[in-house]
Amino acid sequence: MPKTLIILLGPTGIGKTELSIDIASYFSTEIISCDSRQIYREMTIGTAVPDVQTLETIPHHFICSHSIHDQYNARKFETEVLETLETLFQTRDIVLMTGGSMLYIDALCKGLDDFPDVDPELRKQLMNRLESEGITQLQNELFELDPTYYCEVDLQNPKRVLHALEICLMTGLPYSELRTNQSRIRPFKIIKVGLNCEREVLYERINKRVDKMFEQGLEQEADRLQSFSHLNSLNTVGYRELFEYFKGAITLEQAKAKIKANSRKYARKQLTWFRRDPEITWFTPVMKEEIITFIDEQLKLD
Repeated sequence: MPKTLIILLGPTGIGKTELSIDIASYFSTEIISCDSRQIYREMTIGTAVPDVQTLETIPHHFICSHSIHDQYNARKFETEVLETLETLFQTRDIVLMTGGSMLYIDALCKGLDDFPDVDPELRKQLMNRLESEGITQLQNELFELDPTYYCEVDLQNPKRVLHALEICLMTGLPYSELRTNQSRIRPFKIIKVGLNCEREVLYERINKRVDKMFEQGLEQEADRLQSFSHLNSLNTVGYRELFEYFKGAITLEQAKAKIKANSRKYARKQLTWFRRDPEITWFTPVMKEEIITFIDEQLKLD
């Protein structure tokens, strides 16, 4: 049997955590989390980190493994997970990865282009300009430096506009010229299993999940992190909205409603991204037996 990475993916709130435990138990393996926010040890409630009992049932990696103060991104995730897999595959034929962070999954499966590390001072300058000048001026500058990428990028996404500008300004080359989009060949087999369900059911699950987070103390957790609200790690659903509330811009009920709405919006974005990948085989969360049977069949193909 070739070394195999099973990837259980899907939108937020779909039920990946529960099912991942059953799959990992069946194949007697360990779990790598692919959640770009669950890696941060300071923010556990708003990121729905599995409870202690769940984490003790199956060994997990990349959960509460880093600090919000760490500069972390998809490239570092790719590097660190490949190193972890190399170790795990010494004693196991199968490893399970689960999560919904789209770029992190693609980074691990396909690799990322080799861009230089961004100068923190340049990033700070561009962030200050974004705040003082607005996104339009930065969009215009991107058009001057890289008209090709300007026509491709979501211009209303500040992170993507800023990242492209960073690379252009650091290298003196258009960002689009440095993107090879060539997938790397991994030394292991990859099986992708996607979870989805009817939209109304998913939305109800998301809404209940947010209610549960507040019952567990999400407001208090966000309050403790207020002084770090400028960090990229905290620029995420569940915390952004509560920071608005703490500033008096909205009420607590409005913050809760916005968290639910933005979580549903993020789920739609995840599904749009994942549906472009023909390598994913889709199931509903209740199809545990069918999923395990499918994985078993895929393992036998080689």
